[in-house]
Amino acid sequence: MSLRPSWWLAAPAALVVLSACGGGDDTHTPIADNACEVVASGGSVVVGSGLPGDPAAPEPASGYRLGKEAVQTRSYMVVAANPLATRAGCDVLKAGGSAVDAAVAVQAVLGLVEPQSSGLGGGAFMLHYDAATREVVAYDGRETAPAAATADYLRWISDEQRTAPLPNARGSGRSIGTPGVVRMLELAHGDHGKLAWNGLFDAGITLARDGFPISGRMADALAGGASNLARDPDAAALYLNADGTGRALGSRFQNPDYASVLQRIANDGADAFYTGTIAQGIVDKIRMSTSADGSPMTPGLTTLDDLAGYEAKRREAVCTPYRAYWVCGMPPPSSGGIAVASALGILENFDLAAHRPTAIDRDGGKPTVTGVHLVSEAERLAYADRDKYIADTDFIPLPGGTWNTMLNRPYLASRAALIDVNRSMGTAQAGNLGDVPLGIDRTPERGTTHFSIVDRAGNAVAMTTTVEGGLGSYHVTQGFILNNQLTDFSAQPRDAAGVPVANRVAPGKRPRSSMAPTLIFRATPDGARGEFVMATGSPGGGTIIQYVVKTVVGVLDWGLDAQQATSLVDFGAANSPTTTVGGEHPNIDAANGGANDPLVQGLRALGHTVSVNAQSSGIGTIVRKAVNGQWQLEGGADPRREGIVLGDALR
Repeated sequence: MSLRPSWWLAAPAALVVLSACGGGDDTHTPIADNACEVVASGGSVVVGSGLPGDPAAPEPASGYRLGKEAVQTRSYMVVAANPLATRAGCDVLKAGGSAVDAAVAVQAVLGLVEPQSSGLGGGAFMLHYDAATREVVAYDGRETAPAAATADYLRWISDEQRTAPLPNARGSGRSIGTPGVVRMLELAHGDHGKLAWNGLFDAGITLARDGFPISGRMADALAGGASNLARDPDAAALYLNADGTGRALGSRFQNPDYASVLQRIANDGADAFYTGTIAQGIVDKIRMSTSADGSPMTPGLTTLDDLAGYEAKRREAVCTPYRAYWVCGMPPPSSGGIAVASALGILENFDLAAHRPTAIDRDGGKPTVTGVHLVSEAERLAYADRDKYIADTDFIPLPGGTWNTMLNRPYLASRAALIDVNRSMGTAQAGNLGDVPLGIDRTPERGTTHFSIVDRAGNAVAMTTTVEGGLGSYHVTQGFILNNQLTDFSAQPRDAAGVPVANRVAPGKRPRSSMAPTLIFRATPDGARGEFVMATGSPGGGTIIQYVVKTVVGVLDWGLDAQQATSLVDFGAANSPTTTVGGEHPNIDAANGGANDPLVQGLRALGHTVSVNAQSSGIGTIVRKAVNGQWQLEGGADPRREGIVLGDALR
């Protein structure tokens, strides 16, 4: 089934990007005419039309969009980090598709319009809630190391040539893991798809063939990555001008090779990506040994067998109680679900509601010193355990063989007892979880994008998807970026004391992640998992955990709406003395390092080293709530990125 109306290709150029698609499944409530549109001062506006009020109109990337308000819809909703991707997913829902159907469409567009963050050449984690069965399933599309990888794969070229990969680990083929997102989406679609797979790529194909104006964030990424992209002739041809500069804000960008790849995946499924000419192109690019200027480049060792043998996995979600709720997240190889649950389980021992933000406004108000202190200290403890114990559990088991060892309430109460309400602990120590001889790994992570979706049947998806660093490995094949995900492994297989690190490289292993797509449910009177309440998640590398904890606490403990909790000041801490307070937020005075800001002053008085550097979260939140006896959805898109919320309007 095609989701394109018959007049799509004949539409004016300004409208061809994303125009209204046909109506919905007539077994459901009729859909408002302006579903999947936004309301501007002049009325409803089609996203991608270029008309006044169009949120997809290109403008310079800004640090924070002031005063965003929560969006309410009746029965379905998409929140994604780019308006064109949000619209693609919403059109699928409007046509009667499932949350997973919409996720396929969103990812297809994101890989085109936001190549700095995610794409076909990367990986993803998805949480899915089936409203009919009430089952939550985690889908693992994380990249894998090739079969020829060794523990020193990122450390040096070979046992005989013990020098660092060239030009560096990230810019070499050694950083590129076997992509997982396409196979993962096909697996999830087989379980939960409603519309035909081959019609879900239409928006991405049309955008790639006909073009779209480059957004501020994409333009900034291309400008910042120009010198690295120039090493690969295919990357330079696609993303750079003849003079070597990145393609500019507002310029029309077309990518026919990407359209062709999407069409082949649409026609022949994921096998078209993992075998044949597309797979050969991926392998050839990973094994590239010379840069465009003739300088040497260390090739990766990926083969066609690595591509053909890639397996996406269903895994058991990490679901733990938090006050009157259940919070479900990703299991390993992501550390995100366990770390978020750990921080929340520690915070359950404190009355956070007593420390909600003050002067609450559209942007979430002003966090309190005690509120930020407690959350940050809980996160230090959670990161300490994460840094030691979590890796790909197909290779390195968790203590006791289960995440419950790290997340049971007695253990987390003992961790909470380490928090001094009057003084920061600075750096926490990992808990003693038995005789587990593992070193500490604090490998930094970057990049990523997130989207949340709820369909008309009440099914929900929270999906975080990535190519790791901005523009991944800077390698391009057939119109898409290849990831640098293997740099999420520890390049050093042992710590300074010679103790093996859990997150070391091994053949077929998946690198540890911080991605934390999250679904929340109300607890029933007997303590079971009940009705769906919330979907959220964020990009942000290692700080994803902090962004998600802030948002969950904002909704569940502080009563903020979906947009306020998303917009709220980004704050938190990994396991170091530094606590971040996002200085891009209008409610933070970041001048002079925050010296005049009462929150920053209060935290420093408690011993925190405070950074007010701007944060770049990309949180997408959907909350389901009853209003006047009727269920509706409420959405918030992070004002620090370009995302929007779309769905069927309330009428």
